[in-house]
Amino acid sequence: MRDVSLNPIRPLAPELAWLDDAALATTLVTLTAGSLRAVLAPEVGGALAAFYEVTPDGPLHWLRPAVPAAFEQRDPLRMASFPLFPYCNRIRDARFEFDGGTVDLSGNDARFAHALHGNAWRHPWQVGARTASSVELHFDHEPDARVPGDWPFRYRAQQRIELRDGALRITLSAQNLAGRPMPFGMGHHPYYPRTAETRVYADVQAMWHADADVLPTHLGPHPAVDALREGMSPDAFDLDNNFANWTREATIAWPDENRRLTMTADAPFDHMVVFAPANDAQLCVEPVTNTTDCFNAVGMQELVGGCVLQPGEEIAATLKWTPQRG
Repeated sequence: MRDVSLNPIRPLAPELAWLDDAALATTLVTLTAGSLRAVLAPEVGGALAAFYEVTPDGPLHWLRPAVPAAFEQRDPLRMASFPLFPYCNRIRDARFEFDGGTVDLSGNDARFAHALHGNAWRHPWQVGARTASSVELHFDHEPDARVPGDWPFRYRAQQRIELRDGALRITLSAQNLAGRPMPFGMGHHPYYPRTAETRVYADVQAMWHADADVLPTHLGPHPAVDALREGMSPDAFDLDNNFANWTREATIAWPDENRRLTMTADAPFDHMVVFAPANDAQLCVEPVTNTTDCFNAVGMQELVGGCVLQPGEEIAATLKWTPQRG
């Protein structure tokens, strides 16, 4: 494993012993600011492998750290978080109508019946400018008609990831490089440590109910809405749902460990996904610009999100995770 820093190669930091060095064959970028660390795996979908704090008792992980298998299998789904471009979550039957034609995304991944999370997470990202506490990653997509289900629009995606003011900041941006309008959405997919005492706080107004394929059916009330305002246990419901009209702030708390992590988002991250499956160790609270299947959704734009980028148009917005102890 290579660890790219201001000096091209350096040994793996002692607190990263939770990784199996022998199992890794990828480039890592480690950011440092005070006691905070962020470890990036550009070759694995531009993913974040870990966000933690160095303590006398060892690393205190604020996101679920990647395991060696995530690197062996180049699997962003097993990372701490990964970027979502050019849409978030599922597209029903991997197709939608746009600008007078059908966009067919079928065949790009046999694991999923519906297109999932766009395509940027399936490719290596390039490392750009960096300092000890920040790095820029970028991904350029060139459509290939020979690839089944390839996204048919040319675009550029970027992440500026930095440790600043005691927080992890990720600025996502994209530009439509196609000569025609392009439907678009973006987000990040963070996984959090989940224990029996974990609580999730967020002020939301309604939940998108979903069918057996985890595709939205209608927006309405649900007990999880009130539970989130009061501090919801991930074990309270079986969730893989979008929530509407959140205040763009959510807190994941571990009261038994006397710590919490607050996530804030800029517009247009006006939608939030909670993935808290029953009897499972996974927990995701995801800031996104569009609901599941937004390109097929019928309804007011503010309820489904997403946008259309004109040729050459750019979009950018920032996410922030602030850890607190005590």
